[in-house]
Amino acid sequence: MPLETSEQSPVPVRTVLRLVGEWIGRLGRVWVEGQIAELARRGGTVFMTLRDPVAAVSVRVICPATVLDATSPAPGEGARVVIWAKPEFNAAKGSFALSAAQIKAVGVGELLARIERLRTRLGAEGLFAAERKRGLPFLPAAVGLICGRGSAAERDVRQNAARRWPAVRFRVEHVAVQGLHASEEIIGALQRLDADPRVDVIIIARGGGSLEDLLPFSDEDLVRAVAGCVTPVVSAIGHEQDVPLLDLVADVRASTPTDAARRAVPDVAEQFDLIAQLRNRARRALGGRLDREGSWLTAITSRPVLASPMREIDRQQEQVQSMSERARLATATALSRASDDVAHLRARLIALSPAATLRRGYAIVQQSDASVVLSATQVTSGESLTVRFAEDQLQVTAS
Repeated sequence: MPLETSEQSPVPVRTVLRLVGEWIGRLGRVWVEGQIAELARRGGTVFMTLRDPVAAVSVRVICPATVLDATSPAPGEGARVVIWAKPEFNAAKGSFALSAAQIKAVGVGELLARIERLRTRLGAEGLFAAERKRGLPFLPAAVGLICGRGSAAERDVRQNAARRWPAVRFRVEHVAVQGLHASEEIIGALQRLDADPRVDVIIIARGGGSLEDLLPFSDEDLVRAVAGCVTPVVSAIGHEQDVPLLDLVADVRASTPTDAARRAVPDVAEQFDLIAQLRNRARRALGGRLDREGSWLTAITSRPVLASPMREIDRQQEQVQSMSERARLATATALSRASDDVAHLRARLIALSPAATLRRGYAIVQQSDASVVLSATQVTSGESLTVRFAEDQLQVTAS
């Protein structure tokens, strides 16, 4: 039940602290995970400061030395542990602490299992999907670099990038790359670089190390921060065999810091060679096109119709004249043949005409009805007959 107080009816400090202690005591024993930041032995008691692996939060832990020594080997400062402890509040001092009853070191196998579970969960959310990854700019105006101060990774990235493109500019953020505050510092540096409009690509670089050393780069908050970046991110953590979750969410994974410089910055010599090759290809292509078009024009202009346009007109005129002559000749021939036919028909007609027979001395005897007398028996005595000659005719009377 909430404590009812007022300005006129306050409660003493002892009551508040006693109630706080009672409320905390109801929590019971809990398993707590963290990293030992400080460890001190005083007689048979061990005093530790247990820090959260991600947030800047810590809690005091008190336990008998036998509890710590029961863990083999006994964890020291920097070790990651899981503690079975009871929250306790000292009302007399107003202090809070965990009373540890059991301590277990987090082994490599357990860390790998946790990372694998986190990998599966984040992968199901689509944070590692290939379609969400962005391409790197061809020539970044400035490269953001997150690395340890004075680290070999920083030297490798900057030297190799300058060797490839001497004019490249860097904005470097020095952070802790291992330990309690590493992920928090990396996230802060990442957000600052992502907010800088001059930075076109961000490289997160660190040399190799043990699984425990590389744990900050598998932190869930860091993975989500990289996934939410607008600027493309290149991960260059450890060596080829090291694959923290940062490698999976980054837009580009580089096997080493040197490889990150190669991927983020183009090689000026290679680009000049490429430009020269492209120019040569363009020159050859243009020269070939001009040669082909020139050959085509030469072939076209060498044709008779273009070389001597009047020759074609003359040729057409000759064809017209030839056809006219042929037409005239054909007409004359047709007329001559027709004339010959007419002459032949006339000759035949004349040869067959009765008038031609009469001219040879023959005569035609016709009765009064103009019928031709073919026999003497047809004529009666005293009948008037007409004798027709070639030029004239004679009237006679049969006796």
